[in-house]
Formats: sequence, structure tokens, C-alpha cells
Amino acid sequence: MSFSEIGLLPELLRAVAAAGYTEPTAVQAQSIPAILARRDLMVGARTGTGKTAGFTLPMLQLLEQARRRGDGGDRGYGDESGNGQERPRRNHERLRRDQEPARRNQKPPRQAQALILTPTRELAAQVGESVQTYGKYLPFRSAIIVGGAKMNKQIEQLAKGVDILIATPGRLLDHVQRKNVDLSAVRFFVLDEADRMLDMGFINDIRRLLRLVPRQRQNLLFSATYTNEVKGLAHTLLNNPEKIQVEAENSSADGIEQIAHPVDHSSKRQLLVKILQDNPAAQVLVFMNMKHSAARLAERIKKAGVNATAIHGDRLQSQRVAALKGFKNGTVQVLVATDLASRGLDIEDLPFVINYDMPLEAEVYVHRIGRTGRAGKTGIAISLVAPDENQLLKNIEKLIGLELQKQTVPGFEPDTRISRLYVPGQPLSQRA
Repeated sequence: MSFSEIGLLPELLRAVAAAGYTEPTAVQAQSIPAILARRDLMVGARTGTGKTAGFTLPMLQLLEQARRRGDGGDRGYGDESGNGQERPRRNHERLRRDQEPARRNQKPPRQAQALILTPTRELAAQVGESVQTYGKYLPFRSAIIVGGAKMNKQIEQLAKGVDILIATPGRLLDHVQRKNVDLSAVRFFVLDEADRMLDMGFINDIRRLLRLVPRQRQNLLFSATYTNEVKGLAHTLLNNPEKIQVEAENSSADGIEQIAHPVDHSSKRQLLVKILQDNPAAQVLVFMNMKHSAARLAERIKKAGVNATAIHGDRLQSQRVAALKGFKNGTVQVLVATDLASRGLDIEDLPFVINYDMPLEAEVYVHRIGRTGRAGKTGIAISLVAPDENQLLKNIEKLIGLELQKQTVPGFEPDTRISRLYVPGQPLSQRA
């Protein structure tokens, strides 16, 4: 199947071709027709499957079709969707009377027709880039509204009017409270990385935002995993949704070689440096659980002669952008990241992902290693497993239905007696 067979507009086909794509991925082939048919969707897809284009392309098409009909936001799509629902027209006369006389004849700024919520700034930037790429031949304005960026610049963008908002929940609510943005014309509501959104505690912010958008709208929920929390949110958000699962739930990519190196905590840094020095030309994404540990590890890697930087929640947005840019263009070999900062990292041909710390939740492992082996390519995921992390490893293997290759590196054999010292909750009297 080609993109043209899906029924996209010529402007979108031109943009897709300019981006170098000819055939849709599995998630795009299923999502695009369903969205064009005005269905609510619940999509299970890991990162790297092309899900962003899967909702961006049809969303842009529906917005453009509405614009050509002269439906600039006063009506929903109910009259064409066959569901018989139509949003009442708003009383613009009353709104205009409320403006001071000097502004009464000015054209009101555009109201957002689409709202895309993401859990992190990096993912918002990635989605915003996709909107720009695929919408380059269409007349829509978009804005990225995230924390860590200058508020005044965002206020200026919103004052000019935007059609598509890509936002993190907290910063968007800041603008709502300041009356900088009006969400009453939103007809597309997209939750991207819903599982991570809930993990980060955004459920109350999401509920507040749902109260600010019209009831009659199209809802799209994308999630790498279907936790009970995600299913609960989907039940309240979606209206008779079509469920799309492009791969087995909580599965890891087939093209990723997954290896576990048993090693003591005290020897992890030395083993990591050895791996990096043995692969001097390879870019490596290293995952840590704590942001202060990420910064410290990056500095120690640099002292060992390997160009490294860290990306975590305490860094300024400009620093995070610079770190990611250096990693993408190859001037930085190693990027040390926390899970919070890693969402939205989209790096082509990334050969290595290393879990320096084992994730505390098995589902996070799937997200981490999904940064390599993207778009049909192969990759290697290495986990440095200390004796007290063996249970975490077992949880991961149970989740993905696969036993990782255990490879002990000579000179880094763990002291198995240490495992008896790291039993959570065990009284000190029972420890060796």
C-alpha cells in the first residue's frame, strides 16, 4: 500500500514524498483511514513505529477539508461523519461587543482546532517538527507550549492565533489560567504516550483540560503499553473507539539484540567505559534512574576520554536542546539520560542503548530499548545487572516473554555473595 492509496490530499502526498517516505508503516496504514473516517482511536504502538505521522497526516487533512468548506471552527464534523452530531454555532457577536472599540474591527485570532498533549518537552518538539514537515504546503499555524521555554514568546505566538497546539499539560494550564489561550474550538484531542503521561502524574491536569474542550470532538489515544490506568482513562475519554495494536502488547522489538552483563555496582562505570572504548565510533544512549547520577556519570565518562553529555529534568531547555543536537549530529558520542528526559528522543540509526541502572518498572525497559532498532533497523540493548537487580531483570523477562542473553565480561565477574546484602526489607540480623 502507498500513501496515495490511503486517500491523502496532494499537498500531504507532496510533503510525505519530500520527507523521503513512500509507504506507510503498519500503524499509519491502520490509523490514517480510521481517523479520516472520524473514529476515536486507542492505539498501542511503541516508539519508532511512525505513530506521530499516523495521527498528524489525517488531522491535517481534516483541518484542510474543513477550511475549504469554510468551516473555520464554528462547527464540528458531525454533519459528515454520519453520527448526527453537530456543535452549535458560537455567539461571536457577543464576543465582539466585549472588545474595546479600537479592536472591534480587527479579525479575531485563530482558535486552536487541534490539541496534542505530550508528557515531555522533547516529545512535544518531535511532534511539532512532524506537524511542520507534513503541513509545509498547508496554511496552518502551530505552536509548541512547554515548560522550560520563555513564557513571553509563547504568549506572543498564542496572541497571533494558532490552529494546532502541541503542549505539555502543566505549561498549557499556566496559559489557560492567564487567559492566554482559548480551547473552546478544539475538535481534535490527542494524548500521545498516554502511559508515560500517567506515570508522571498528569492525570489531574488531563482531567482539567478535558473540561475546557468541547464535548463533541475526535479523541486519539496513543500508548506503548496498556496498563489498567491507561484503559481507565481510555474508557472515560474515548467514544466507541477503534482499537489498533500493531504488535503484541509490551513486546520488545524483534530487531534488537538484548544482552545482560552481570556486574557489581562498584564496577559498572569501569565496564561502561570499556564498552564505549571498544566501540569508539558508535553513538550510545545510556539510561539512569536518577538525574543527579546522570550528570555525575557523564562527567566521569568525559574524564575517561569519551565525549559525553547528560540530559535530565534539571537542565535548562536550551541546554537540553544543545545536548540533543550534539548527539544527533554526532559531535557527542554518549548521551546519558533519565527516563523523564528520554521520551521523544528520535535518533536515526542509533546502534546502542545501555541500561546503566535497571528500570524499577518492567514496562520502562520496553520504552528504553525502543530507542534503538527503529523503523526496521537493528540495534543492541545492553543491561548492566548488579546482583540486587536480578529480580528486576526477571520481571522484565516475564513481561517481554524473552530471556536475555547473559554474558559475563572477563574481569568484571560479580561477587555473588553481594546478592545476600541487598534483600529489600530483610532484617539486618538475617544478612550475611
